[in-house]
Amino acid sequence: MTESHAAKNMTVKMEDNELVITRVFNAPRELMFKVWSEVEHLKHWWGPKGFNWGFAELDFRPGGFFHYSMQSPDGYLMWAKFIYHEIEALEKIVWDNCFSDEEGNIVRPDFSDQFPLKIRNVLTLAENDGKTTITLRGGPIHATEEERSFFAGMFESMKEGFGNTFDQLDEYLAKV
Repeated sequence: MTESHAAKNMTVKMEDNELVITRVFNAPRELMFKVWSEVEHLKHWWGPKGFNWGFAELDFRPGGFFHYSMQSPDGYLMWAKFIYHEIEALEKIVWDNCFSDEEGNIVRPDFSDQFPLKIRNVLTLAENDGKTTITLRGGPIHATEEERSFFAGMFESMKEGFGNTFDQLDEYLAKV
């Protein structure tokens, strides 16, 4: 864990082929749920550091989706999609995270043909004294052994990426 992430009360581990992240944010649970469930908020913090938002469409309900594009500083355009399965207001959000094309079809990312098509994520939120602890568990579903192994091999990269994303969320929450 890097110093900046450690200082922000974040733990990251691999458990049963799932990435498990726990982090405390200085914000009430109601606000934390909003920043995960409204496109106007997501556009300000979700995704790799330095990427700019393009297209974003959100249908936040079980069976709904979040389809979006982002562009890296060097011009790489990335499309992705969430497919929501379960939503318990203020408590929990369950979704599949996927790379997609412009039409929203699920595709493999350009960087690997071994990356799993779907990562099932379970986000839980718990409030204590005005601060919210989130726990995000994510792992491949319907994946081959090779895909699960590739996912596990990306642990350091995912740890850094989510650390930066959650740093962006921390900065955004301070402004809201």
